[in-house]
Formats: sequence, structure tokens, C-alpha cells
Amino acid sequence: MEAAIQESLDEIMEGKTVIAIAHRLSIIAAMDRLIVMDQGRIIEQGTHAALLAKNGTYARLWRHQSGGILSEEQDEVSDSVQ
Repeated sequence: MEAAIQESLDEIMEGKTVIAIAHRLSIIAAMDRLIVMDQGRIIEQGTHAALLAKNGTYARLWRHQSGGILSEEQDEVSDSVQ
């Protein structure tokens, strides 16, 4: 079900500027620019790959949501945004 929703969102967002707020990082991982906020302040920004490489808050949350091991689907997202 989530894959179908993601596919629909990808089609709708194609060629548009989109501001998305998500707690589920897999939904936003393929976006061009991610902004991580904490207590109303921007603490990190960049692509999914760049934020993972920084090993900061985003990377910690990504590991937490993926159980510390990237699933095949998440690994494909990581590869596609690098």
C-alpha cells in the first residue's frame, strides 16, 4: 500500500516544488533537498545521501526507522539519490 501511495505522490510532484512534512523518512528520502528541524531550528539539510554521510540526526533517525539495517527497498532509494 505504501509503495502505491509513494508512486502516486511521485507522479503528482513531478516537476513541481513541494514542501512536505513527514515523520516517515522513506516517504521523503528521494526528494532533492531535505531539511531537518529540531525545536523550530534547521539543524541539517541536504540530500538523503549527504545527510546519511554526515552521520547526524537524520542518519540516526533513518537507522532507527529501518531497524539499523537498510532493507532492499531503502537501499535502492539510497542508491537512487546518490
